[in-house]
Amino acid sequence: MLAVRLQKLNDFSEWRDKARRLLVAGMPPSQLVWRAASDENGLFEAGDDMLPTADGPVGTVPRSFIDLAHEVIQHSNLERFAILYRVLWRLQADPRLLSNAGDKDNSLLTNMASAVRRDAHKMKAFVRFRSVLSENGETFLAWFEPDHYVLEATAPFFARRFAGMRWGIVTPYASAWWDMEKIEFGPGGNKGDVPAEDAVEDDWKTYYASIFNPARLKVSMMKSEMPVKYWRNLPEAEIISPLIRNAKAMEQEMIERAATQPPAHHLRRKAREPEVQQNHELTSLAAAREAVQDCRRCPLYEQATQAVFGEGPEQAQVMFVGEQPGDQEDLAGRPFVGPAGQVFDEAIEKVGIDRKRIYVTNAVKHFKFEPRGKRRIHQRPDGGEVQACKFWLNLELQFVKPRLVVALGATAAQSLLGKASVTISKLRGQPIEMPDGSMLLVTNHPSYLLRIPDAEGRQVERAKFEADLALARDMLLSLEKSGSARGNA
Repeated sequence: MLAVRLQKLNDFSEWRDKARRLLVAGMPPSQLVWRAASDENGLFEAGDDMLPTADGPVGTVPRSFIDLAHEVIQHSNLERFAILYRVLWRLQADPRLLSNAGDKDNSLLTNMASAVRRDAHKMKAFVRFRSVLSENGETFLAWFEPDHYVLEATAPFFARRFAGMRWGIVTPYASAWWDMEKIEFGPGGNKGDVPAEDAVEDDWKTYYASIFNPARLKVSMMKSEMPVKYWRNLPEAEIISPLIRNAKAMEQEMIERAATQPPAHHLRRKAREPEVQQNHELTSLAAAREAVQDCRRCPLYEQATQAVFGEGPEQAQVMFVGEQPGDQEDLAGRPFVGPAGQVFDEAIEKVGIDRKRIYVTNAVKHFKFEPRGKRRIHQRPDGGEVQACKFWLNLELQFVKPRLVVALGATAAQSLLGKASVTISKLRGQPIEMPDGSMLLVTNHPSYLLRIPDAEGRQVERAKFEADLALARDMLLSLEKSGSARGNA
């Protein structure tokens, strides 16, 4: 057995260099034991001086493995080095190993990476700086006890967030220091190295008490998001228990002083809402496009900037139907102009479909979202909202009369097929004849491609998406030819 000794427990470069040497020398994982610098060798283990010095080419690995290894190397379990090398060894014979979700080694690495990301998130959320006067002026210090070796990878976040102040973060294994120009790392310390409190403590308590909502209190959920182990370092922690004890009384007080009628802006909006025109009164696509701005068929209009109607030739041969407008579509008032729209444009151009000749729209015309800070996070519309908006989609189908309809995503397919649930994988690639004689194809929404985390997976799914679009192109050409043939007969 060969003991491979690592001087730093979270240095990816050091592990990679030694792993490459071992790989070139053909050292199988079963002959290796990975040790920390302070560990002693076992009775039958060769020391680091026996590490092979072989030099030569090594095989390639997917970029996803490098990204995964950068995270896993921060985990506190010493077995991570052996598991990483074992997967590296296996990748030489099976380059697609990482795509096997059922593989035990893959599962171990994925769980370790998730634990590291959670620990880094907790560090960003629960670090509290205290003011200290030094020879360089005011410096802010914080004490944090991570479960893993995440300080080095997380420190740049604080440098960006607090670029204009000098700060230091002390952990048991290392410390990070920012002088407003660069980060330097030093040895670890203990909690006594950081002041216990400062003048900002009361501000934290006031802020936390003001945002505490007793009606939404879930103690178990709160403890999972803010583990009790961090409470002793949070100034606001000392008021958490009293707030929990008094939550019922606070909730009752909120109920008693609640408004007895809707907010004034809802009443003003209700007073000026026009009646929505009925189907028989809308005799053209232009009239429907104008009328949709007054739609009140579901509550989504209340928060959206505007309704986003379809766009394209009024007699287009093919219609693409997505889910709903996104953030940029809501602001621009046009469908498929955001990131997903860019993916869509690139894909149809690649397969030879001219966007100027197609009609694009969505099953739901208003943007459904959840406010999160300054961002608006997309939320999937529910069945009632999809059904309410079917009125407008039916009008588009009635006026445009497309010969081919392509459903982009499950929501669009559900609306067009009138089903409560749809499985894309079961329907894609299978033309479906609709009651009006048109044909329907089902594929993924282009936004799905943006959510795939690894590059290899994105490439595979994009190829499937482009193949579906190519099928739509070929079907349209076939329909046009058959129509022309019937016209000449």
